[in-house]
Amino acid sequence: MKHFAMMAATAAVALTLSGCGQQSGGAAGGTRDQIRAVGSSTVYPFATAIAEMFVQGNPGMKSPIIESTGTGGGMKLFCAGVGAQHPDIADASRRMKKKEFEDCQKNGVKDIVEIQVGVDGLAFAESKNGPGFKLTPKIVYEALAANPYGKGPNKAQTWKDVDPSLPATPISVFGPPSTSGTRDSLAELILTKGCETDPAMEALKKKSEDEFKATCTRIREDGKYVDSGENDNLIVQKLAANPNALGVFGFSYLEENKDSLKDVSINGVEATYETVSTGTYPGARPLFIYVKKAHMTAIPGLQAYLNTFAANWDPNGALTKRGMVAAPEDVRKASAEAVKSLPVLDGSQLK
Repeated sequence: MKHFAMMAATAAVALTLSGCGQQSGGAAGGTRDQIRAVGSSTVYPFATAIAEMFVQGNPGMKSPIIESTGTGGGMKLFCAGVGAQHPDIADASRRMKKKEFEDCQKNGVKDIVEIQVGVDGLAFAESKNGPGFKLTPKIVYEALAANPYGKGPNKAQTWKDVDPSLPATPISVFGPPSTSGTRDSLAELILTKGCETDPAMEALKKKSEDEFKATCTRIREDGKYVDSGENDNLIVQKLAANPNALGVFGFSYLEENKDSLKDVSINGVEATYETVSTGTYPGARPLFIYVKKAHMTAIPGLQAYLNTFAANWDPNGALTKRGMVAAPEDVRKASAEAVKSLPVLDGSQLK
């Protein structure tokens, strides 16, 4: 009976995919014949590189559609439902949130596979002609928070207003939008850590988690922080035109633009391949892809696409040559096993 129920469920999913495929102009068999991934702008260049390698290794297959929507935007699309009109993969520069998992479940996206594909660093950078900033999470928080420590609107105009050791240049930071996983990482890894340097914030956290989160992660909106969209290359261009400004983006973009940018250390630690891979850099973070198990047999080439990822994420693999930091060996082994066995995420470890 259990085996029959599983077969019936699989058939139902296939019918759903088939019907959706016919409505969306799918190929023969009524299902989409092209892999579709949405999500993180940080993971985007790696996902597109894998798409290129996938096509080279699988003659006749269509190139996967990879969209840079930001992690949050990608999760919203991914969790909207099962079927050919919904993406197969969500690329993410942070782990799926519990609320996103619950939205997926509510919309029928029951079986989700989580695969860590590498590591990245939340890099801070300035122009080669920049003043040579040295920052801490506390400094970044006090410069960018809308309401530092809950004491009223942020009035700091220059970096010197925040810390006497810094230059009296206007605070100007180009960074990711609220839909970006990079923005979530900025909030979690840097702003919250800076906020927690004030002992009163621990008491606030116990009193109200929501108030604590708002106080510690809400960014000022008076022009000192400029939301630069999901195009990290645009931030690179803006830094070249604004020598006194700072940029926040994934480590790979810093690596790709070392000719025009230089790293800004956090707590005296620079973002390098070694510090990011070992986790000694304060802004180190894992990179993920999330896959709908229900789409594995319905969407041609999806397993082969995942296999291509696993074949290229080693320290000497093609992805590291594109700027991605390889995950530690034990993580890579676990991820390679996940690609093979496709274990379903239960959501209990999500926040």
